[in-house]
Amino acid sequence: MVRSRRRGRAAAAVAGCTAVLAAGALLGVPGTAQAAATTTVPGTASPAVHTMPLAGAVPSAQDMTVQVWLKPDLAGAAAFADAVATPGSAAFHHYLGPDAYTARFGPSAAHARAVAAWLSTKGLTRVHISDGRDYVSATGTASAVQSAFQVRINRYRAEDALGGTTVIQSNDRDVSIPAPLAPDVLGVTGMSGARPNTTRTAAARHTQTQTGAQTGAPEAPTCSRYWAQHTHLVHPAYQGLSTASLPVCGYSARQIRAAYGATWTDTGKGQTVALTEDEAPTAMFRTLTEYARTNHLPAPKPSQFREVRSGKSCGTSARGAAQATAVNDEAEMDSEAVYAMAPGAAQLMVVGGGCDEDQALLDAALSVLTGDGKHPSASIVSNSWQIPLGMVPEKTVHAIDVRAAAEGVGMYFSSGDTPGLTVTDSDPYAVAVGGTSLGIGAADNRVFETGWSSDYGSLEHGRWSDLGISGGGGGTSLVYGLPAYQKGVVPASMSRVRVGNRVATDRAVPDIAADADLDTGLLTGYTESGSDAKPGPYRTMVNAGTSLACPLIAGLIADAQQGRKTAFGFSNPLIYRLAGTRAYHDVLPVDSRTPQQNRAAYLAADGSGGAPGVDVFGSQERAYTQQVTAKGYDTMTGVGTPNGAAFIAGLRRAAP
Repeated sequence: MVRSRRRGRAAAAVAGCTAVLAAGALLGVPGTAQAAATTTVPGTASPAVHTMPLAGAVPSAQDMTVQVWLKPDLAGAAAFADAVATPGSAAFHHYLGPDAYTARFGPSAAHARAVAAWLSTKGLTRVHISDGRDYVSATGTASAVQSAFQVRINRYRAEDALGGTTVIQSNDRDVSIPAPLAPDVLGVTGMSGARPNTTRTAAARHTQTQTGAQTGAPEAPTCSRYWAQHTHLVHPAYQGLSTASLPVCGYSARQIRAAYGATWTDTGKGQTVALTEDEAPTAMFRTLTEYARTNHLPAPKPSQFREVRSGKSCGTSARGAAQATAVNDEAEMDSEAVYAMAPGAAQLMVVGGGCDEDQALLDAALSVLTGDGKHPSASIVSNSWQIPLGMVPEKTVHAIDVRAAAEGVGMYFSSGDTPGLTVTDSDPYAVAVGGTSLGIGAADNRVFETGWSSDYGSLEHGRWSDLGISGGGGGTSLVYGLPAYQKGVVPASMSRVRVGNRVATDRAVPDIAADADLDTGLLTGYTESGSDAKPGPYRTMVNAGTSLACPLIAGLIADAQQGRKTAFGFSNPLIYRLAGTRAYHDVLPVDSRTPQQNRAAYLAADGSGGAPGVDVFGSQERAYTQQVTAKGYDTMTGVGTPNGAAFIAGLRRAAP
């Protein structure tokens, strides 16, 4: 696994164990453990649970809620989704409503009732068929769940996304269900429990530090208001670099809008962007209003923001004492990034509930798609999260994305904050958003932009230690073939992979990209939770990750949809039609000809005993990650980053 100085929302990637199928009248169905995850692109797979140290069994009396995902007519639905998403097709943009999709392609009511009846006979309660018949859920003790699905649910010690040790929960083998039901089941989720907390630990930076209390002399700045405002000599040199720029103190909305050419003509007015979250923010509308004020944006109207819950509470506070030293402003960043790009759009924040984080997020996405039955709740869904390979069956995510495409909903997923693929970004019906390192100059000009893949060196006692690569996800799928929209755009060197004894031409990730590097991140705001349960003061901190890139792209898509009668829906066929045109900035690698101050960021010691360091941009370990930044399409940034008005106009021309 590539070491990382810091990682965003990418949680511990825990692959499942090899299936041990039950005998007799039972048939194994993929659950949260899958052997296939251990053979994915290097950099994503972690050891199988049966190789991890056992930390104990889940208490038998612990309540659990599981979901048995039902199999729709995926082949028929995918063919329909392709037709409505492809310009020139007779069915182009003739979408189905949620109820119409369920009636035409969804699992039958009889099959759903049969699964529900079986769960009831196994002693599980609160058996419920979801609104779109996507799954049947049921609740019971861990003992009852283990007996029903013939598994053991244990806790294992694993490496978390920050390189530390954590405890994860997983079933020890693939689940088993009665053979007559198996043809109608995609998989089972809900046994993995809550994943470890991977809150970003980026501290707020300021344009300069406070005056030294004892000496009276001003301290040296530790960050810049714009790229290369301050530079630092690197001694001894690191990887041939003797000069590096200080990281930015967090770009403003004005700066990020200018970099990607957002205009005041197209603001997303009349569009709705859904944001799926696993934690509720504190006083989000108040926070968004303050963000708009401090960034000189129009104040949001109350009608522009709505927060809803899907699923049930886990029974534990998401913002308790454990959050006191590491602020999680994920939801706030998502909302503010969309608002920076599309201040005229409405936002629907859907907060998933439940003790299984993956299921909570999937529920949040599904609730947007089922909408009111006639229409989905939004046509653009920004999903600033990722599910590691092996944590849920890939077909459950695939079924959600195909439904979305058929309904005219664009599902935008972060490509992840570690090299490699995830379940959520590799699906061919998801728009995977990769990350870049972006330098914005004093005149709000784009000084440089390259794929986010930084090699971090730490300086201790006059010697450098290479601590490894951090960066955005991407690569080539081992599961899905090359989609039609990528043909002629993705080079063979990035689409061909070896699967067993054969060479396959498969889906490449990501599709498009935007700023994601913490060294060039966005200054985001959040409202502290007061000790009296009342909202506290407004604070700011630098934030980034592909969790930032995703809502930035979603906001620009809302701008492009403004004034249109029909939504773009699944937009990859449009995005790839514009490849190689002025619609994109082609993100290129840095090399020896690039000025040194644009090739690295110097991170000063933080005063807590940590050593200073250097992030070297554009560092590639292609032999390990199968990722590269290159001219044209690449597996770090896809077709590139949006070029403002040309991007918006290009999408509109491609979808007449």
